[in-house]
Amino acid sequence: MKTIGATYTGNGNCVFTVWAPEKESVTLHIVHPTEQELPMQPKGLGYFQLDVASAKPGTRYFYKLDDEHEYPDPASHFQPEDVHGPSEVIDQSAYQWHDQAWRGLPFRDLIFYELHVGTFTPEGTFEAIIERLDDLAEVGINALELMPVCQFPGGRNWGYDGVYPYSVQHSYGGPEGLKKLVDACHARGIAVFLDVVYNHMGPEGNHFSQFGPYFTSKYCTPWGDALNFDGVWADGVRNFFANNALFWLEQYHIDGLRLDATHEVFDMSAVSIWELMHDRVSQLEQRLGRSLYIVAESDLNSPKVVTPPALGGHGFNAQWLDDFHHSFFVLIYKDAQKRYVDFGRMEQLAKAYTDGFVFTGEYAPSRKRQFGRSSAGVPAERYVVFNLNHDQVGNLTGKERLSNLVNFDRQKIAAAAILLSPYVPLLFMGEEYADKTPFYYFISHSDQELIKAIREGRKEEFGSFNDGEEFPEPDDEATFTKSKIQWSDRTKGKHRLMLKWHQTLIQLRRSLAPLQHMDKSSVRVTVLNQAGFVLHRQTEDGLQHLACLFNLSDEAIDYTLPGWVNAWQKLLDSKEGQWQEDGVSSEALLPDQVQASQLVRLSPCSVTVYSGTRTID
Repeated sequence: MKTIGATYTGNGNCVFTVWAPEKESVTLHIVHPTEQELPMQPKGLGYFQLDVASAKPGTRYFYKLDDEHEYPDPASHFQPEDVHGPSEVIDQSAYQWHDQAWRGLPFRDLIFYELHVGTFTPEGTFEAIIERLDDLAEVGINALELMPVCQFPGGRNWGYDGVYPYSVQHSYGGPEGLKKLVDACHARGIAVFLDVVYNHMGPEGNHFSQFGPYFTSKYCTPWGDALNFDGVWADGVRNFFANNALFWLEQYHIDGLRLDATHEVFDMSAVSIWELMHDRVSQLEQRLGRSLYIVAESDLNSPKVVTPPALGGHGFNAQWLDDFHHSFFVLIYKDAQKRYVDFGRMEQLAKAYTDGFVFTGEYAPSRKRQFGRSSAGVPAERYVVFNLNHDQVGNLTGKERLSNLVNFDRQKIAAAAILLSPYVPLLFMGEEYADKTPFYYFISHSDQELIKAIREGRKEEFGSFNDGEEFPEPDDEATFTKSKIQWSDRTKGKHRLMLKWHQTLIQLRRSLAPLQHMDKSSVRVTVLNQAGFVLHRQTEDGLQHLACLFNLSDEAIDYTLPGWVNAWQKLLDSKEGQWQEDGVSSEALLPDQVQASQLVRLSPCSVTVYSGTRTID
């Protein structure tokens, strides 16, 4: 593994390494504190290197290629003057960590919370998040998932336009700010995951092609040419990104990475980039003595994604389960059918609970082909489920929070649907208290032609789904400001009730033995026509049972509880007064105790949880 970038080794010494395989010469141009130009030495395989004895932290520099144009370091650790300015030398060992006893958390026990640093607080910084960690921990959240924090143009962006994969966004607080946040999270028993982008680079400040063949026209992605993981000179590209994964895990004590759109990464190598990354992360995990995880976003519906490389897979620890979201979302919000045309039947949601992938080789109308492969035998902790994430909330008009689409009763059902599932749940910032703030798409590019292209491109891509509503201008600072969540609402009215509802569900998830047993083979779902379903969970020995009764319709449903226990005891009922805005229980409230094989009538738009113990004769 070749270390690249500016590696500060102490006592004013820094080793500069850059990959530029098709260049005759590379010159290190130091612009601060004292300007000087120093020729770098070729080290083979396209690398140039220079050991400088007078380059302390804070030194700013460019690389000049073939004595012509100069650019920031592709592996820059910090861009204090934005994407077009010089790179800065950082002493990664200077921060004094306090998490030496931290060993991570089991993946199956995580409650993810995805947030955008810039809009999670009024300040929009890493350090501002620290003040809210205790509140998140009190709800039961134990894993932050940060949307990308690599340097992007300006101060406003979702993060997927980053162009320096090793650099921490300057407007968020830079390297030290991120380290302080991670340290504070670990002190509270909260893991930190980072969203990284290995499928494309942003358009502004992207100078990768000037340094070498980072891209290839052999494959095409939604963003243009694909990254070159299997063509001529691919070794340098593979090293750049495999090393980047280790960089975040080691230098910033990150617990895991979520990789964006892995299906847009193409690699026909005998040893794929994913296998290479898996092996290096596994070695680092053993060396550090703490748990490290790699999670994929994948649109392949292939169990190979989470299968170990030794068995022919990609080696990810888990992946986002889009099929669960789609199959549930169209049932809780009927208007979503026009966007998710492949979904709409209760049986599909049942399959998502018991198998994972819904499309496992069937014909998918939207794709006009057969799609997917069965994931029935894949462990449940390999999948992350959600009702909301940044894409679902923001990729249309930016107002697609469930709190803006469905009533309070249906929001409670949605929370129960993921937190009572056998999968690892994820919440999007503010979801836990039904925040109604939009999450618009926002940018702060300096290129006006690029801004115009982005405006037109988004209207073309998503215009058919937004019912004619105007998109807010992504480059307008007000679009960004309006996306900041309203933290103060969490203590008011129904927001407070929703917060308590999530807290209660998470407590049940952690305390009830049947919910701790995540073996999908023991999960059963009974479909109640197209109106509702019953999710059955049980312990490994089959003695303790849960019956989670969901009615997604506006009409009551009759259901006979199973007879394999002597009696069913009610644990949770969304129609009880404590979960109602007016504090009044429903007149049709289900009884606290129900005998085996007894008929009950499920209230409209409700979820009720019963427990029972099987008696051994």
